[in-house]
Amino acid sequence: MYNIGLLNVKGALPLFENYGYLPTNIVKSDGTVENGKLAHETLDGIIIPGGSIMESKSITPELESEIKKINDNDGFILGICAGFQILSNQVNVGRNSPCPIIRKGMKLLDVDFDPLINTNQVKADIVEDNTLFTKGLKNTQITGFHCHTYGKIENRSVPVIYSDIKRSNYKNKSERVLSGVSNDKGNILGTSIHGILDNNPKIVENILEYIGAENDYKNIKERNKLLQNKIFNEIGVETKTYFTPKNLNKDTIPPVIMMVGTGSESGKTFLTAGIVGALRKQGVQTYVLKIGPDIRDLTPSLYINKEPMTEYSSIKIGDIGWMDLKEVLEKIKNKGYDLVIIEGVMSAVTGLLNKKTPYSTAEIAHAANIPTIMVSSVNKGGIETAGITIQSHIDLLKKLGIRTKGVILNMTYDKEIVEIVSDYINIHSNISKDSIWSFSKVKSNNSGFVPENYLQLEDFTSNAIKLIEENLDLNKFISLAEKVNFKGYLEFEEISSKYKN
Repeated sequence: MYNIGLLNVKGALPLFENYGYLPTNIVKSDGTVENGKLAHETLDGIIIPGGSIMESKSITPELESEIKKINDNDGFILGICAGFQILSNQVNVGRNSPCPIIRKGMKLLDVDFDPLINTNQVKADIVEDNTLFTKGLKNTQITGFHCHTYGKIENRSVPVIYSDIKRSNYKNKSERVLSGVSNDKGNILGTSIHGILDNNPKIVENILEYIGAENDYKNIKERNKLLQNKIFNEIGVETKTYFTPKNLNKDTIPPVIMMVGTGSESGKTFLTAGIVGALRKQGVQTYVLKIGPDIRDLTPSLYINKEPMTEYSSIKIGDIGWMDLKEVLEKIKNKGYDLVIIEGVMSAVTGLLNKKTPYSTAEIAHAANIPTIMVSSVNKGGIETAGITIQSHIDLLKKLGIRTKGVILNMTYDKEIVEIVSDYINIHSNISKDSIWSFSKVKSNNSGFVPENYLQLEDFTSNAIKLIEENLDLNKFISLAEKVNFKGYLEFEEISSKYKN
């Protein structure tokens, strides 16, 4: 029987993609598989997924030893994104730090990583076929997507794949970047490309051929389905707490709600992840979509709900992002989601006056009459300023025909001022007081609560869930969502006129 491992430790995203339906065994943090046997004694190869494995320091000495022994036994090792970083010499995870924050890797691939943000769907070229993965594929083009903060590679290993990207570090800049390298022996591949197995079946065939399992793929896929169900049903990693679905949505179209902000760093990603996790613990399966191209914002929610990144995860605005809203709304039908949350980008009105349409969160909300929750952090201007800013956003959205059904004051510090500001919003917007929530600042050892900062998914999500469970009426939140339909985008002239008036 052929056995292919999938690393499932804190910070890993084992269902972020399907990995060609190859994995048959979970590999745990102690270096064992489910039957208690050591990984190198059981496995023909291992897949190390993306996530925050490096930042979370999830690789124990026992696990590192087992992975290295798989290499010694000539088993295959495929590291994707964070899995690639784990195989490297080191990663500088301090993008916004005045000095590098270095995390050491296993040194199975002679590469170093530095910050470079990239969230493109990509076409990539295989330039080397002297590996088990790319055998016979030199000069072949493959597809997938990037979703990383640390993508600048200093390489001394064998270059295997180059990606053509259109945007990096928030700027439109077409360039060709190294996105895959191998060891000299050719049994280890590290790559930045997610979906490399799902989108490119010939690579899967090469792996099966290498381990002698060409005629056993049907059995492997059956075992993979059992494995995916096992991973999906557990809440978190090695918690032995399981998701029991309530199946609230009996129809084909799930209700939708949008988290919009008064600016960047309002807390949309953190709060959305907490809501997803708290609902999942109650048996409610929630999927999250992102407006714009920065799909990194989705990883905390996908870490919790164990759903894959999909082609419809990113809603296109202007010429950035992945898929148009109309098509996205068709894609989310019949998926079994109880609720869909759309996370906005920056302020609800950022990009509103760009002549490309749609180019803002507000335009996406209007196009399908999606109800919104307005989120604002009070840590920069105080609670009073946040209240006034929230109300001005609500008033402008109302002019555009967009309904704000709830408000979250984030990182508050004074209950009496919160009460006064809540009354102000209630009086001026007619939003009921039970739909105006206040969350105090979370104390955490995590170094960053936005994706481009040093981020530990386990700490990030557990703190978010705790905050939501203690402060948010989940039933009320669900009741604010509605089933929506695409009706079309506003013309720029109409937007400009309503903005001025």
